[in-house]
Amino acid sequence: MTSHVLKREIVDVGDDIRAAGPPVVPTFTTPYSLRLVDPDSADPDTIASWMSLPHLVESWEQPWTREEWRADSAARLAGDYSRPCILGVDVSQLDGFDATPSGADLTVGSAGVTDVAYVELYRAARDENARVYDANPCDMGFHIATGPTEFIDRGVISAWMAQLADAIFAADRRCDTIIVDPDHRNTRMRRALQKRGYTELGEFDVRPGRRIALHTMRRS
Repeated sequence: MTSHVLKREIVDVGDDIRAAGPPVVPTFTTPYSLRLVDPDSADPDTIASWMSLPHLVESWEQPWTREEWRADSAARLAGDYSRPCILGVDVSQLDGFDATPSGADLTVGSAGVTDVAYVELYRAARDENARVYDANPCDMGFHIATGPTEFIDRGVISAWMAQLADAIFAADRRCDTIIVDPDHRNTRMRRALQKRGYTELGEFDVRPGRRIALHTMRRS
């Protein structure tokens, strides 16, 4: 057991929510891959390095150490609330894409897959957002933190997001709704979600200092 506290998690839930089990981790076709974080590997180092970058310090406000990210990932994997993941891209399959225009130090894993983002998948009924909308036990949500700046505004992450909802619905037939909760000031993400067919439910104050623009995608 881990003593690390997941601050967003609602732990006092009913039997129907407990029966839903953990969020699924969908599969993707080349060039994308999504895998669970391994707390005992170099993954916490990678995440800590990303979260110290200015664009993620501003948006995620979690410039934690490797040890803190290791504890956080282990806590998520030990329960049914959330699954921490790493999004990888096989850059060789992207036509004309130069991943290192400025000689960046990128993390390249097996089969030439480059780690590009930290992703959290979670059961919405166990999340603080369940206090502002009527969540069903199998609803899912996600958070994305793109690490290397070479992959920001290049179409790589947005193309993956275009596949994500269908992949989640295919992986968990019980899930009828996906939620996303960008900060209310994140106009770029709000536009991207609406472009992908998400419906904005409005702005909500989920806790002091945290105002979100809640979006949903329902199974068609």
